[in-house]
Amino acid sequence: MYEVVFREFLFNNERPFNSCHASTLVVLGNGDLLAAWFGGSQEGASDVAIWLSRRDHAAQKWGLPLKVADKLGVPHWNPVLFHNQDGTLLLFYKVGHQISKWQTFVKSSNDGGLSWTKALELVPGDCGGRGPVRSKPIALANGTVLAPASIENDHWNAFVDISHDSGLTWDKSEMVPLKRSASGTSAPDNPGQAGCETGKAQKRIRGKGVIQPTLWESEPGQVHMLLRSTEGVVYRSDSADGGKTWCLAYPTELPNNNSGIDLVKLHSGLLALVYNPVGINWGPRTPLVLALSCDNGVSWGKKLVLEDDEGEYSYPAVVSSGDMVYITYTWRRERICCWGLKINE
Repeated sequence: MYEVVFREFLFNNERPFNSCHASTLVVLGNGDLLAAWFGGSQEGASDVAIWLSRRDHAAQKWGLPLKVADKLGVPHWNPVLFHNQDGTLLLFYKVGHQISKWQTFVKSSNDGGLSWTKALELVPGDCGGRGPVRSKPIALANGTVLAPASIENDHWNAFVDISHDSGLTWDKSEMVPLKRSASGTSAPDNPGQAGCETGKAQKRIRGKGVIQPTLWESEPGQVHMLLRSTEGVVYRSDSADGGKTWCLAYPTELPNNNSGIDLVKLHSGLLALVYNPVGINWGPRTPLVLALSCDNGVSWGKKLVLEDDEGEYSYPAVVSSGDMVYITYTWRRERICCWGLKINE
């Protein structure tokens, strides 16, 4: 089922930063891959900037990392690349010393990432972070763009940002309802929409909650998200109105170590999910695996192990083009690793 075409690092030990994390990936029209990540002395340090590298499809080789976004003395976080329906390439990223006070900036490119516009605030005046928080946006069947978003304050909460004009303006969805433990705030018992597994939804989540959703659309207007959680499992929520409102989040059977996950829907309808199958809150970030679902995320088939050594292998990004799936992830905070796979159904 899985045919490995390549596995390679984007750069070697000779790199212009000590630490790197949180990669993002996009496939360009000519087959080139473009990846971005944040890098600096360490996560959250004032010298952390956004870096970019291109994999030339013809040469099958990554170019040198280039700094694409920087602001003196302020750390940068979680870049997200997205190819808009009109062909414009967008780069979203967060800026700020505290996660709760992040500002989201966006740059655009009309030449495949060779040059970029000046950075603009995604939502002027916002404090806390709008737009995609870590995983890529998706375009719905009707052209609406949904950006998977979340905020991290005393409680963690998820939502989507919605754009009807190719990313020029954004409106927040309702927050994803969540039943919290006795120390937190409880959501209503009514899940709000059909399609949720209400029996599972009654369990109250421990810890801060859920963040960093990853999205897919199963049918026009039927949207779903998987979420990182503090409960030791991946959570899920569903929307029947194109992402405006969401049902009460409920636990899946997928283990989660309170680390990032990412998913892409293939042209065949299969879902490809990359995650750490570790059911411990703040557990080890190894192993890292790829799993497929043919039933809209109800069950997941045979896993492909990407990494299982000691160390950190985390924060995957996964995209597809034709029968190819491309994955990047953090490799021990030292490098970004990329896989190219064919999925033989």
